[in-house]
Amino acid sequence: MAGNIGRISGRPLISLVKSTQNQLRRGVSSFSKLSKGKKAAVTCLGALTAGGLGVAGALQYSIMAEGLELHPPQLPWTHRGMFDSLDHTSMRRGFQVYKDVCQACHSLKYIAFRNLVGNTHTEDEAKAIAEEYQITDGPNEEGVMFERPGKLSDYIPDPYPNEQAARAANNGALPPDLSYIVLARHGGEDYVYHILTGYCDAPAGVNLREGLHYNAYFPGEAIAMAPALYNEIIEYEDGTPATRSQLAKDVCTFLRWTSEPEHDQRKRMAIKAFGLIGILIAFSYYMKRRQWSVMKARRIMFKPPKPSH
Repeated sequence: MAGNIGRISGRPLISLVKSTQNQLRRGVSSFSKLSKGKKAAVTCLGALTAGGLGVAGALQYSIMAEGLELHPPQLPWTHRGMFDSLDHTSMRRGFQVYKDVCQACHSLKYIAFRNLVGNTHTEDEAKAIAEEYQITDGPNEEGVMFERPGKLSDYIPDPYPNEQAARAANNGALPPDLSYIVLARHGGEDYVYHILTGYCDAPAGVNLREGLHYNAYFPGEAIAMAPALYNEIIEYEDGTPATRSQLAKDVCTFLRWTSEPEHDQRKRMAIKAFGLIGILIAFSYYMKRRQWSVMKARRIMFKPPKPSH
C-alpha cells in the first residue's frame, strides 16, 4: 500500500522534471544542429539588435545635449519627492506673481477661478478675485453681447482678444499660454525658473537683433520676452521678502500645480496603494508558505513490493 502511494504521488513530479529537462535539451540541440551560416546569421542578428539599442540610447543623449543653450540644472524642489506635496503657501504667492506680473502678457485659459478654491484661496477669496474681472457674456434678450463681473465658473480671461493682437503687442512674438508650460518644456519647473532668472549681458561676439534679450537657457539664446522679475517688484501679502529668486520659485510652484492639478491627490493615492500592496504581498507570502510547505517538505519514498514466493 505504501509503495503504491509513493508511486502515484511521486510520478507526476518526476515526469514534470523530466519533461522540463527534455525541453531544455531540445532547445540547445536545435541550435547546435544549425549550419554554420545559420548560426552566424542568428549571432549577427543578436549583435545588431543589441548594437541598435545602444546606438538609440546614445543618440537620445546626444540629441538632448546638442545646441548652444544651457540645460537647466535640477533644483531641490520641496515637491520633488515621491510622497511630497506642493507648498500651497508658495502656490498662493505664485498666483499673486502671475496676476500682478505675468498676466500682462501670458494667458492661463485652462484654469478656472473655481480651481483656486481649496488650493490657493478660500471660496470667498476666489469669488472676490473673479469679480475683479469683466467677462464678456451673452447675447442677451436683445441679441447684444454684454460684460459682467466674473464668477467662479469662469476661466481666467486672456490678456489679449486674439492671437493677432498678442503678436502686435509683442513685436511679432506670441506669448505662450502658461496652463501647461511646466509639462510642455523639457526640464519642467527647472527650465521655467532658469528662464526667469537667467538673463545676462550677451557675451562678446554675440549680436542680438533689436527687441531680443540674451538668455543662455533659451533655445537660440535670444528671447523676445524682456526680464520680468526684479527684486521687490511686488509686495507679498504675507510679508515674504520678494527677491527675484523667491518670485521665480513661487510662480514655478504655482505653474507646476496648473500643469498637474491632481499632483497631491495622485501622491495620496500612491501612499494608499503602496499600503494596500504591502498588505497583499504579506498575505500572498503567508498563503504561499501555507499551501506549498507540505509540497516542499515532502519526501518521495519508493518501496518496491516484496517478491512473491
